[in-house]
Amino acid sequence: MNEPESAPVRVERDPVEPRIALLVLDAPGRSANTMDRAYHAAMGAALDRLEAERDTFDGFVVASAKKTFFAGGDLAELSAVTRENAAAFAARTADVKRQLRRLETLGRPVVAALTGSALGGGLEIALACHHRIALDDPSARFGFPEVTLGLLPGAGGVTRTVRLLGVADALTKVLLQGKRLRPAQAVEIGIVHELAADRDALMAAARAWIAAHPDAVQPWDAPGARPPGGTPAVPRMADLLPSFPANLAKQLKGAPYPAPHHILCAAVEGSQLDLDTALAVEGRYFTDLAVGQTAKNMIKAFFYDMQHIRRGGSRPEGHAIRRPTKVAVLGAGMMGAGIAHACVSAGLPTVLRDTTRELAERGRDAVLALAAGRGLREQAAGLLTATDDLADLAGCDLVIEAVFEDPALKARVHAEAASAVAPDALLCTNTSTLPVSGLAEAVERRGDFLGLHFFSPVHKMKLVEVVRGRETSDAALARALDVVALLGKTPIVVNDSRGFFTSRVISTCLEECYALLAEGVPAASVEQASLQAGYPAGGLQLTDELTLTLGRRIGDETRDALAAAGTPVPEHPGDGVLARMVDEFGRPGRPGGAGFYDYGEDGRRTRLWPGLAEAFGPVDPDAVPFEDAKERLLFAEALESARCVEEGVITSAADANIGSILGIGFPAWTGGVLQYINGYQGGVPGFVARAEKLAATYGPRFEPPRLLRDMATRGETF
Repeated sequence: MNEPESAPVRVERDPVEPRIALLVLDAPGRSANTMDRAYHAAMGAALDRLEAERDTFDGFVVASAKKTFFAGGDLAELSAVTRENAAAFAARTADVKRQLRRLETLGRPVVAALTGSALGGGLEIALACHHRIALDDPSARFGFPEVTLGLLPGAGGVTRTVRLLGVADALTKVLLQGKRLRPAQAVEIGIVHELAADRDALMAAARAWIAAHPDAVQPWDAPGARPPGGTPAVPRMADLLPSFPANLAKQLKGAPYPAPHHILCAAVEGSQLDLDTALAVEGRYFTDLAVGQTAKNMIKAFFYDMQHIRRGGSRPEGHAIRRPTKVAVLGAGMMGAGIAHACVSAGLPTVLRDTTRELAERGRDAVLALAAGRGLREQAAGLLTATDDLADLAGCDLVIEAVFEDPALKARVHAEAASAVAPDALLCTNTSTLPVSGLAEAVERRGDFLGLHFFSPVHKMKLVEVVRGRETSDAALARALDVVALLGKTPIVVNDSRGFFTSRVISTCLEECYALLAEGVPAASVEQASLQAGYPAGGLQLTDELTLTLGRRIGDETRDALAAAGTPVPEHPGDGVLARMVDEFGRPGRPGGAGFYDYGEDGRRTRLWPGLAEAFGPVDPDAVPFEDAKERLLFAEALESARCVEEGVITSAADANIGSILGIGFPAWTGGVLQYINGYQGGVPGFVARAEKLAATYGPRFEPPRLLRDMATRGETF
């Protein structure tokens, strides 16, 4: 009775207990199972067979022939959904849900044997089984990450999770955060029932459960079943539920993310309906998200662009992976300690060197404190050496310099280290703005020299900007990308220029915040424009964290460099704001206890400085339309990114998109700086037209570069 091996879903008899049927998920020619059209057709055929032969079976086990149980929906199909084909998409989604409904109402116990991860559609299949047993695999994850792609679980995930856990727990523990739960966490929450040590134990447990539960039904199919905690009609739930929209609004800060809203609505509305009607309501919300631009943007960034980077899309071909054997981190300050922590966490012997033993030991203490928070203190202590002795760098084949942003100091540090490290060591400088090609002049092997721009705090920030100098070799670039991957970070590749990509782009957004302030926009409105555009923090708050003195120094250095090169220095309406804040008002930023915000004695931010209105007034709430203020921030960064492409600073759209989201907080709903241009209403031509209007109103800095005009004419996208 076995199905052909090529079927994405096939029926087999259990070799140990022939009265148990195995429903095997095994997409041919693919590394993972997905809920695509082939799966849909094969699942329908398999269910037809199980229904026809039901009397010959005592139960069914849903299993996978892949490393993971099931990967989820077909993102290519989801990306192609439009208003025109939405009805057909909704109809097929409804039929997928009807299939899962058939599975859980076959009249026989059904067990999900979860070997590996079950995320999204995979967990939806599992929830349509009466019992879920998972391998106790530390790499396995369970959950609904759809919200992180601008979607909701559309094959019954919202409806069944609410009926399994209750509205409150379903929303907070599973649906709204998109958490990927470890096996033990999944059991604790209740979306998995039990764990098994290995595959044999898993199948034995599945057979035993089927034998013990011949009349199994889903909790929601039991007579009189209601979601745990009740529906909104229950007084306790009626009192609790109004807090959810308020908390969601507080969490999103006005940013345009429709998926959390739709999940909340589908959960609350569906909890008051019969199952089939709740599934239909869920389907409508799912389809609305699928046709929207936000989901397409987020799928592009967090799946396709991230996949491009993780597969080494910017890595030169023909170079074998080379793991460093010993790392030298030069400079034991905050950045150096953070980089050293990343190295020892990856299992690399690391030497942390500074000018004095005391400074080096202080850096070592910081590394161990970070490691202790992850339970890795003992490993870190065994791998880390703190020193001021140049001789301790002997044998290091990876050098990462992380001293103060002073070209002369960086040159001296590299020159000193060169005499001690391995003769073929990879030479890296951690700099956020200084041109790498200029710094490379301090070393003899310029082909082995490049920039590794880590972001602060290193232990939290995932991005590393790999900066290729004029003479950096392909071999060195490949080695650097391998190092970043080994450290568990996400690399993007950029070519050398002042500010590279991320620092150059973020500065345009911050300058626009200063310009709005100088134009009379209330400071609170400037911050709200940032937050409602989708940035994780207000631009003035971020400046305080980075310090106004740093921003001012970078701006001065950039203007000086342009003048020295004979390049016209562009004027900006935000010019002078930082200088006045520092020089005239003595407010250098949060570390100095005063910036755009006031701070208490404990260093906590208290309020926007009331003196801003007088310093940059007169305040006019109507000076700039609020929508214009939001778009000025987004357009400033997107236009500068297009200029970086035009100048060859960045050559990969994926690197630009991911770099902007992970590195400088460009709103995730856009899919990144270049996808924001692609996905703007009207596409690239619509973006260009809007940029021209902004330029006419606010100045030539919003003029679209020739690259964008040409793309609009030719109908091209990034």
